[in-house]
Amino acid sequence: MKRSAPQQAPEIQVETQGQMPPGAAEYAQEKVRALTGRTREPVLHARVRLTRMANPAMQRPAIAQANLDVNGRPARAHVAATTVTEAVDLLQDRLAGRLGRLEQHWEARRGRTPAPGPHGWRHGDEPAHRPGYFPRPEEERQVVRHKSFSLARETPDEAALELEAMDYDFHLFTDIGTGEDSVLYRSGPTGYRLAQVHPHPHVDGPVAVPLTVSDLPAPRMNVAEARQRLELGGFPFVFFADDATGRGNVLYHRYDGHYGLISPVE
Repeated sequence: MKRSAPQQAPEIQVETQGQMPPGAAEYAQEKVRALTGRTREPVLHARVRLTRMANPAMQRPAIAQANLDVNGRPARAHVAATTVTEAVDLLQDRLAGRLGRLEQHWEARRGRTPAPGPHGWRHGDEPAHRPGYFPRPEEERQVVRHKSFSLARETPDEAALELEAMDYDFHLFTDIGTGEDSVLYRSGPTGYRLAQVHPHPHVDGPVAVPLTVSDLPAPRMNVAEARQRLELGGFPFVFFADDATGRGNVLYHRYDGHYGLISPVE
């Protein structure tokens, strides 16, 4: 039987910000490299960012982020911990989950039924390690990041795979079955919730992931109104229909205490 050539070790870039313990960058490289040697698809590049926040009010001031290029498909993870070393260890575990779900995606595209592994569809312990928001005073907060792009046309299952592989809190997409701008997010320890600009009570076609569908239409408003709703409701994000275009938008809290806005390209 012909053996495939061993994968070439990818370049792993590590950026640091804030006070770091000795050898933190090398430790992060070692942990990420250990994962890249076990993937079926080659990891072409990896970038890690370690941040130690100086604010003493933050319970988990050490933040670790990673972005991997897995044979052209991105995988991402983002965690927080009390120390940088703990954050790197959690990052390795979380990346293992992201890579496991990419394997499931590739198996499904090849027409196979992926066997559930140790990182399959299990979310109960994930929110505990999400980075907290910087406690920036409300009057100082601004919309500092506005991302506009063509929304992917996907099924809810594909949106769930994208959400998990990229470690998103939510995923904005166009539901391929209904044509509606939609947002998918985690609901409870094991499921997902789907909200749409104009809700459809039933999802078109079978769905593999545990899914509930909101029967409430997205509120129609402008960004200033969405910002007010975000603050008053204490939500991590607000899904709304832009009052000028009618398209689905998401305004969300960034980890630096400011806001980010995602809107579709017209």
